[in-house]
Amino acid sequence: MTFRILEDRNMPTATPTPTWQASQPAHVARDVPPVLPHTGFVRESRLLLFLPFSHSTLWRRVSAKTFPAPVRISGRITAWRVEDIRAWIEQQGHGGAAAG
Repeated sequence: MTFRILEDRNMPTATPTPTWQASQPAHVARDVPPVLPHTGFVRESRLLLFLPFSHSTLWRRVSAKTFPAPVRISGRITAWRVEDIRAWIEQQGHGGAAAG
């Protein structure tokens, strides 16, 4: 008795899923440590490299006004002022109290 495997041309075949890291933008070199610029704007993917929390926590803190609000640069682009982020980081180092 012989068995044959019938192949159906309409059956989907398994394809490997691509592996990529969502934690770093594609244009950032992996061997160079990230540096927060002194001025300008930074998008969320770059900003999250400097924060000890996730995307969800970032937006939760923005909603609660415990993190600087982003700026809408265009309809689909949101970014944060680096000066606001640096001030927030400095404030966290002082236990939330304003330097005086």
